[in-house]
Amino acid sequence: MLDLRVGHITNAQKHPDADALYVEIIELGEPEPRTVVSGLVRFIPIEQMQDRDVVLVCNLKPVAMRGVKSFAMVLCATSPDGNTVEFVEPPKGSKPGDRVYFEGFEGAEPEEVLKPKLKIFETIQPGMFTNDDREAGWYDDEKKFHKLLVGGKVCTTATIAKGSLK
Repeated sequence: MLDLRVGHITNAQKHPDADALYVEIIELGEPEPRTVVSGLVRFIPIEQMQDRDVVLVCNLKPVAMRGVKSFAMVLCATSPDGNTVEFVEPPKGSKPGDRVYFEGFEGAEPEEVLKPKLKIFETIQPGMFTNDDREAGWYDDEKKFHKLLVGGKVCTTATIAKGSLK
C-alpha cells in the first residue's frame, strides 16, 4: 500500500520560518522534482543533506509545514534511545524513482494516495524497524521480518540497529 521510492536530494536549505525544518528538493525520476519538508535539523547537519540518495514515502497526502507544502516524507531510522536519527539508505546503484518494497510484497501496487482517515501508514509504521544487522524492514503480525528492498538488495542505516523507522 505504501509507495516507497528512491529519491536523490539535489538541494536542502533551512526552512525560512522554522528552525527545526529543512526544505529539500528531491529528484524522483518524475518530470518535476518534489519539495519535501523534514524535521531533521536537530539530527542531521545540512552538509549531510546534500547530494544523497534516500528512501521516500511518496503517497502521503501533501501537507503544508509552516507555509511550505511537502509532497513526500524522507524515511529515517531512530535509535532506541531516541538520540540518533539517520537516513534509511537505498543500496548502491539505486536510481531516483526505483521502487522500494518489503520482501514478499514484490510487484504489489501501492495506493495512489493514502487516505488519512484510513490511517494506513499509522497502522504499518509501528512494525517498521531495523534489525541487528542495520537492515530496514517491517515485522508483520506473526513477527516475521520483511526486509526493505530495491531490486532485491536491502536498504540499511549507517549505525542504527533495532531502531524504529518513520
